[in-house]
Amino acid sequence: MMADTHNIPQLVQQQRQFFATGQTRDLGFRRQQLQRLKQMMIENRRSILDAVKADLRRPELEANFEMASLTEVNYAIKQLKSWAKPKKVPVSLAQFPASAQVYPEPLGVVLILGPWNYPFQLIITPLVGAIAAGNCAIIKPSEVAVETAKVITHLIQNTFDPAYIAAVTGEVETAQILLGQKFDHIFFTGGTKVGQIVMEAAAKHLTPVTLELGGKSPCIVDHEVDIKLAAKRIVWGKFINAGQTCVAPDYLLVHQSIKSELLTEIQKNLQEFYGDNPQNSLDFARIINLKQWQRLTQLLDKEKIIIGGETNSEEKYIAPTVIDRVSWEDPVMQDEIFGPILPVLEYQNLDAAIAQINTRPKPLALYFFSTNSAKQQQILQRTSSGGIVFNDTVLQFCSKYLPFGGVGNSGIGSYHGKASFDTFSHHKSVLKRSFWFNFPFRYPPYLKKLKLMNFILSR
Repeated sequence: MMADTHNIPQLVQQQRQFFATGQTRDLGFRRQQLQRLKQMMIENRRSILDAVKADLRRPELEANFEMASLTEVNYAIKQLKSWAKPKKVPVSLAQFPASAQVYPEPLGVVLILGPWNYPFQLIITPLVGAIAAGNCAIIKPSEVAVETAKVITHLIQNTFDPAYIAAVTGEVETAQILLGQKFDHIFFTGGTKVGQIVMEAAAKHLTPVTLELGGKSPCIVDHEVDIKLAAKRIVWGKFINAGQTCVAPDYLLVHQSIKSELLTEIQKNLQEFYGDNPQNSLDFARIINLKQWQRLTQLLDKEKIIIGGETNSEEKYIAPTVIDRVSWEDPVMQDEIFGPILPVLEYQNLDAAIAQINTRPKPLALYFFSTNSAKQQQILQRTSSGGIVFNDTVLQFCSKYLPFGGVGNSGIGSYHGKASFDTFSHHKSVLKRSFWFNFPFRYPPYLKKLKLMNFILSR
């Protein structure tokens, strides 16, 4: 369904009027809306999963990843009172007698722009934070995931007053009109290039942004490792959703001494997971559309493919593929792959491997497989990424206790759990002073007061 783009400014104004009533500041109201969102997901689970399957041909288990938003909404309902409670902080001697608090308050009207790879979860999870923090919100699901966008729009329209929460659908023109409006926060999940466009549009209104982007997330495999289990976890993390996951391992950087054995285990696991012909597997997803399929097939260097490489345009299918003898200059190493293609590079010295990673934009995730705790600390202290996982892949995204977000080119800001609430809140400093005592040193004339002033300010 296309949005009537002429109505977008009016919709934003309606939400501003609703926010001005103060209704969203009430914790009871927020909790009630979170309950409605939860009920919407529970009652419409089947239609959500069917839509995701229609868009990406996801297997049932992977389609259920979309329902991770239920965990987020349950946690927000449980913790809302604690999150919204003003936090007392100490006061300095210069402020005595006084009390001080940090008071979380809603930002106002926010815009949430969703991606197509996890088209339900990645727009509903930030919406949980926006509602919990007391905001009005306009969401725009990705038009690329056509069926999921239809379902999201229908469910939001049937669950919320559009003056409070609204879903807007449409293509580039719709997004441009939305970005031309004044919002109090913009939350975007997607690619770096579009993230730059979002940030540029937001800057015109001095609107703060959260950008959940991506990048080439390295997966380093040390020789001190359980090779069989490492291979299994790498294959799972790389090829779920046909590699269309922002935190999927983008490339392998493997210690030279175990490379051959690791690749053998990767091939065994691919056969175990998807059979002799993954195209016939019910457990392997498809590329979202022909445009993405064409982009990915151009990265397939037939001379370097050691596993997979088969494609089918009618099904938008690309087999789980491993490419060996890759250099840092190859086309497949220039941008985030976002598909079922795994390049393999090797290293001999961990310092050199770290140096190579550090010459590139900071990734959203970094994976390091090693049983050596000293090397783990080396990776932790000498690299920068949105997050690090030791000895596994992707699972960091599943935690409501770990803030999720990028750094540098891989993103700005974070969310999940309390981090979502904080993202959509302004933490207002409140100082309350008493009249019963007053330090005279602050007032002119200042003669002979400098020493006392310096003493008090240093406490």
